Amino acid sequence: MLLLARGPKAWPRFSLLKPLIFPWTLGNKTVCERVQHLSVQGPAETGKQGLPRGPRLRTRLLITALFGAGLGGAWLAARADKERQRQRRRTEALRQAAVGQGDFSLLDHHGQTRCKADFRGQWVLMYFGFTHCPDICPDELEKLVQVVQQLEAQPGLHPVQPVFVTVDPARDDVAAMARYVRDFHPRLLGLTGSAEQVAQASRSYRVYYSAGPKDEDQDYIVDHSIAIYLLNPDGLFTDYYGRGRSAEQIADSVRQHMAAFQSILT
Repeated sequence: MLLLARGPKAWPRFSLLKPLIFPWTLGNKTVCERVQHLSVQGPAETGKQGLPRGPRLRTRLLITALFGAGLGGAWLAARADKERQRQRRRTEALRQAAVGQGDFSLLDHHGQTRCKADFRGQWVLMYFGFTHCPDICPDELEKLVQVVQQLEAQPGLHPVQPVFVTVDPARDDVAAMARYVRDFHPRLLGLTGSAEQVAQASRSYRVYYSAGPKDEDQDYIVDHSIAIYLLNPDGLFTDYYGRGRSAEQIADSVRQHMAAFQSILT
């Protein structure tokens, strides 16, 4: 009677309250109970088949993450394989250039005779220069030493032997080489020899050098190729690094060559 006394405007309110005043059964539940159940869960928490959407969403996200991880792993594997193929092609091209194919016989800074076979089983970084070089040779040797130190700091890698070969045998005798190499690295090996021996070693690695004119003090500069050579444990020339390559770039390249190396002598 209270609702009727409000007039026609009360009917919409009456229609909203009707399901609560006159519940009917739906299965073994009343509509009121069903409404109360939905008001607790909310439509956002139920799936199309009556399952909670939270677990379904987590499952989809997990599947998506696993699928993405699989694609990422496949991409990384393909990229690594492509890099290995590129390195093999580069190595093969360098070998066909016949760099470092010949042998050499030189004296180290201790006065002992050294040939290429003495370095068999070792990775070697070799640089050709001269002790009277004002700036380029010291800079390149310092970079070579940084590469060796970076590789030494990484456990599990084979040690790399640093070698410095003079292209100025007239001034760089055994004693001069000994004084020079001790300022860079305790394992840096200095190699010298007669003019003919140095020329043979330089030709083997395609190293150009030419002594310039002497000044009034009989001093001169030797113009020469600037490159660091990498030899693998088989004694074969594997790669070279120009002046523009940083120590980090060279160290990374050496690691890649180490990982891909397979001896052809065993």
